[in-house]
Amino acid sequence: MNSEWPGRAAAMNAGPFARVDTSPDCPYPLTPFPPLLINACLTGMVHTKEDNEHLPVTPEEIAADAVRVFDAGARIVHVHARDEQGKPTWKASVYEEILRRIRRARPELICCVSTSGRLWSEFEQRSEVLHLTGEAKPEMASLTLGSMNFPTGPSVNSMDVIQRLADVMKANDIVPELEVFDSGMVDFAKHLERKEFIGGRKYFNFLLGNLGSGPATVANLACLVRDLPGDSTWAAGGIGRFQLPMNVAAIVAGGGVRVGLEDSLHYDYRKSRLATNEQLVRRVVRIAEEIERPLATPAEARQMVGLAG
Repeated sequence: MNSEWPGRAAAMNAGPFARVDTSPDCPYPLTPFPPLLINACLTGMVHTKEDNEHLPVTPEEIAADAVRVFDAGARIVHVHARDEQGKPTWKASVYEEILRRIRRARPELICCVSTSGRLWSEFEQRSEVLHLTGEAKPEMASLTLGSMNFPTGPSVNSMDVIQRLADVMKANDIVPELEVFDSGMVDFAKHLERKEFIGGRKYFNFLLGNLGSGPATVANLACLVRDLPGDSTWAAGGIGRFQLPMNVAAIVAGGGVRVGLEDSLHYDYRKSRLATNEQLVRRVVRIAEEIERPLATPAEARQMVGLAG
């Protein structure tokens, strides 16, 4: 993550960065910060309008929120679909409507769909969205790298299903969003790369603070980053009140950020103020600006996650 990105080199050699030491061994900001990549997780599979009235659940609401977070600085939206009753659904037809609406409004925005096993474990249901084509074809899809327990129940991700999902993504030119909740999942990603289920530039999301998986500490985050395979880009988020500390740690450490209502419904630690996705993204952008870290452009974001063009 220490390398200069296209379009930044001239800027780094002028103005306030004219005397920066660009040795890769130097810490930030002696080495210039890489562009900040923000991934907004808009809805998730658990929360409802009763929990937060700002949660987007219909295709219209999800697409409108995607536009708002893009304009605020996010470059990826992590999309979950809901049916007409507001319940989570795996149906590709619902995803298709969401993705078409987003693409027509903000074609530069990277759309990542969910293949979560949290509410259903059948491969056919989880992989259906990966077969969308044309305007609705997803560019990225989540790939959770192991099973775990949530307070609301287990999320089952067998090795066989993970490998089969990775195969379908590879066949359809979809970049995996590699979701990591503890250190063993990073090790399994290395196994997938050795077996050629994944390869090239890899994008990891670290999700910390869930009861039953990796704790949301700076030390734990540092270990996860240290153990990543080569040619990897990473982002970090936290569950509930751990979201902001992990976002800040990632910004300072040179990583990307995952932020949104899927992970935290509130703006403050005391849970007295409901958040919106746009507010959460704008807070991350404001913190990044304070340490003079640039936001990724849409083109830089695509390069960072391994998308062509």
